[in-house]
Amino acid sequence: MDKDTSQHDFISTVSHELRTPLTSIRGFAQTMLSSWDMLDDESKKQFLKIIEEQSNRLIKLVENILAVSKSQNTENYVFKKVEPNMAIKSVLPIIQQQYKTKNLITDFNKNLPEILIDKDKFQQIIMNLVENACKYSNENSDVIIKTDFAPNNHISVKITNEGAEIKKEDQQRIFEKFSRIDNPLTRSVQGSGLGLYITKTLVENMNGKINVESDKQKTTFEVLLPVCNIENQARSKCTQKH
Repeated sequence: MDKDTSQHDFISTVSHELRTPLTSIRGFAQTMLSSWDMLDDESKKQFLKIIEEQSNRLIKLVENILAVSKSQNTENYVFKKVEPNMAIKSVLPIIQQQYKTKNLITDFNKNLPEILIDKDKFQQIIMNLVENACKYSNENSDVIIKTDFAPNNHISVKITNEGAEIKKEDQQRIFEKFSRIDNPLTRSVQGSGLGLYITKTLVENMNGKINVESDKQKTTFEVLLPVCNIENQARSKCTQKH
C-alpha cells in the first residue's frame, strides 16, 4: 500500500469514527430543543448524559489522532538515562485513582540498570498498557506489572490482566489503526482503536518491541527495550537526542 492510499484510508476511517459521536450529539440535542416541554426530567437527564458521554468519546478520539501524529515524529523524542522501575512507579497512582476496583500489583527486579529512552514516551506506553489492562479485565481482579532482564541486553516490562482471551488470529490485528476485537469486555467499553497502535509506534521508535500472549482468561503484553550505555551508544541503534 502506497503512502497516498494509506493516508486516504486513514482520513476515511477518521471521518467515520468522528461522525458517529457527532451524529449522536446532534440527534439528542435536536430532540431536546424540539421537544423540551414534552420530556420529563428523567429523560432530559438521560439525553444530557448521552451527550456528555459522546462528547468525551469525541475528545478522546481527537486526542488519540493528535497522538498518532506526534508518535510518528521522532524529532519529538528526547533520549535520556532513566531508571525504569521509578518511571513506572510514578504513574501507577494516577491509574489506580481512576480504576479503584482493580488491584495494581508490582513485581520489579530491583537490579535493573538505567536505560536510554524518552521518559515521557515510556510513561505514556505504560499508562496506555496498564489502563487497557484495567479497562478490559474482570471486576476486582489483579493487574500485575513486572520488570526483569531479557535476552540480548534488553529489559522486559510485562503487564498481565485477567479477562477475555485475545484469540491468536487477533493478536497482531489489535496493533493496527482503529482495530477493536469483539468480546464481552470490549463491547461494554468504548474505545477509538488507536491506543495500541500509538503504543506500538512509541515502542518501536525507541528501538523496542511489543508482543502479546493470551490464553485461559489471562493476557500479557510485554515491552522489550534495549539497555544502552555510553560505551555502546556509538555502535547501537540507541541515539541520544538533545
